[in-house]
Amino acid sequence: MGLTTLLTTRIGFNWWAVAAFPFLAYAILVGILYLNQRRLVFPVDPTPPVLAAAGVPGAREVRLITADGLDLLAWYLPPPDGTAPVIVQFHGNANTIQARADWLRAYASAGYGALFPEYRGYGGNPGQPSEDGLYKDGRAALAFVAGEGIDAARVVLWGESLGTGIAVHLAAETRVGAVVLVVPYTRIADAAKLRYPFVPVDLLLKDRFDSLGTIDRVHVPLLIGIAGRDRTVTAAEGRTLFAAANEPKTLWEAPDQPHSDLYAAGFAPVAMQFIRRWIKPTE
Repeated sequence: MGLTTLLTTRIGFNWWAVAAFPFLAYAILVGILYLNQRRLVFPVDPTPPVLAAAGVPGAREVRLITADGLDLLAWYLPPPDGTAPVIVQFHGNANTIQARADWLRAYASAGYGALFPEYRGYGGNPGQPSEDGLYKDGRAALAFVAGEGIDAARVVLWGESLGTGIAVHLAAETRVGAVVLVVPYTRIADAAKLRYPFVPVDLLLKDRFDSLGTIDRVHVPLLIGIAGRDRTVTAAEGRTLFAAANEPKTLWEAPDQPHSDLYAAGFAPVAMQFIRRWIKPTE
């Protein structure tokens, strides 16, 4: 083999190797994201929540039994009487019910009951989270409330961030009194595209949480709270979901708030007024 032929062969080989490297690196990155997507969607906090730290007299730990046999921890604040609203609250993906103790105190002060179910895999609970699994957890929460003799018309489904998808899904398949959504998304895929715009999310995502495709089946009073400077779930997603929802509906926005609990931004009194308006004492 002559020197020219040898150099051409080596240069050609190196050229194809260099040209193929970005495609190979991209395929590896996409593969890693696909295999680890549930760790990204559900960054589980396994720390068991401590009810005593919440400082809510009368609240107690209860167990929820899911349709697939899991025994899950929840916090339950019984309503003071047979007419008070009961809020079933589903938290975001990066914390536990411990992080929402301020809301539990707010409900107690307002004279409401509340159930804070902890997801499978979170807070020391057994199981691994998934879309279908979290729906099962939500149904177990509603079954517990019904078992306490609480009429569905007194139940408010409250979702925050990830939990908004659970609340919308449950409200579309069962009767409740009202729904509150805090920093909701349209679909998990839409939120994921903001963070991974270079990945074919629609093709790879296992857990959809398609609230936009479900919200038209919700026919109860709805309150949506959005954060104007949200970079995790954009305010535009909340407005899109609101536009697709049925009446009666209310939109509330904290223009300068990032993606975090709206409690400190003044959402609490708005939510309490909404609940008082729509959840009437049963005769």
